[in-house]
Amino acid sequence: MSTLIGACIIGQSGGPTSVINASAYGVIRTALDSEYITNVYGAAHGIKGVLNDELYDMSKEDDSELALLMHTPSSALGSCRYKLADSEQDDTDYKRILEIFKKYDVRYFFYNGGNDSMDTCNKISKYMQSVGYECRIMGVPKTVDNDLWGTDHCPGFASAAKYVSTSIMELYHDARVYDSPMVCVVEIMGRHAGWLAASASIATHFGQGPDLVYLPEVAFNIPEFLNDVERIYHDTGKVIVAVSEGIHDENGKLIAEYGAENAPVDSFGHKQLGGLAATLVNMIKDRMGSIKIRGIELSLLQRCAAHFASETDVQESFLAGKTAVELATSGITDKMVGFERSYDNNSNYICNIKLMDLSAVANAEKKVPREWINDKGNGMNQAYLDYVLPLIQGSPKMAYEGGVPRFAKLKKIIAK
Repeated sequence: MSTLIGACIIGQSGGPTSVINASAYGVIRTALDSEYITNVYGAAHGIKGVLNDELYDMSKEDDSELALLMHTPSSALGSCRYKLADSEQDDTDYKRILEIFKKYDVRYFFYNGGNDSMDTCNKISKYMQSVGYECRIMGVPKTVDNDLWGTDHCPGFASAAKYVSTSIMELYHDARVYDSPMVCVVEIMGRHAGWLAASASIATHFGQGPDLVYLPEVAFNIPEFLNDVERIYHDTGKVIVAVSEGIHDENGKLIAEYGAENAPVDSFGHKQLGGLAATLVNMIKDRMGSIKIRGIELSLLQRCAAHFASETDVQESFLAGKTAVELATSGITDKMVGFERSYDNNSNYICNIKLMDLSAVANAEKKVPREWINDKGNGMNQAYLDYVLPLIQGSPKMAYEGGVPRFAKLKKIIAK
């Protein structure tokens, strides 16, 4: 493939993670250093920044400030949830994107996100091919849900898993301060796949975790759940339950909807979940009467805890962004950068790069294998632990100022 010279745009989309900016830095730093990329632009709030001609000139940022992105949580460029229509039905947005690409001579486009973001990336890639505009387009994965198809794991998941498992270990100790009985129900992110909720079992593995873990991969049986809670409560006086927000009954109805029949939806048609812990708490109260019980939502904390990230995750996230630029400038396009694991002769974990077609990844979901969940559907097997433990290793090597982390403060100078 011929040498391609031109500018690049990096955009971030969807829910953030504690390490998404490490991927962005991988793209930005590598692009700034590339002999093939003339200018590096950051899209304000994902694809909306392209449509609105709101691009940041990343060359105007201080190198030392950019480097702090490695351990800065959330989406430094801003995110969005914006669904592009199919170009065959409405090409208005695509024409505008092409107009902006031509205005800034953009020949490389990198989009950092999850399932829906890869759909956006794929649509733009196919449209540019259809109109004959040469632009190399690469997806850079992220999601705490770990549900992107084709990749062994996804940047952002391991750090969230480490936070979830550690927080529940801490909760385990707090719940045992008093000699009175107590039930705790912990709600964890995960709409259709339970990878993150499953990480609560790491705490159980070390003897300080939940008694029950429920994922969307197995239909949630309310009577069985209540029986398990009551049995453990009477046996030990302490019960900790970890539940994925997307658990559903045998008919596919979300348990969270039992307490919120008219939950709103986002632009992609996803119901905005939340309140599951409170719903289950009410069910337990109805069954067991007046007992001490708490419903806990980890909410946004589980995806923005950069101070407790997995350093393995940080480095792999940077690698994903860096590799996307290197491969694009070498002639590769229309792919997402993914991971494939292997082990050396001493059984040490190794992360390898694996490329996937955007069309195959877009909107596809990877579920937790059923055989990794116990027969009763209320806990995890050793196979899951073998999978997740290598990913949560290492502590973040962060800069501190005044005793708190020093996060990046970008100038965000608009490109002209």
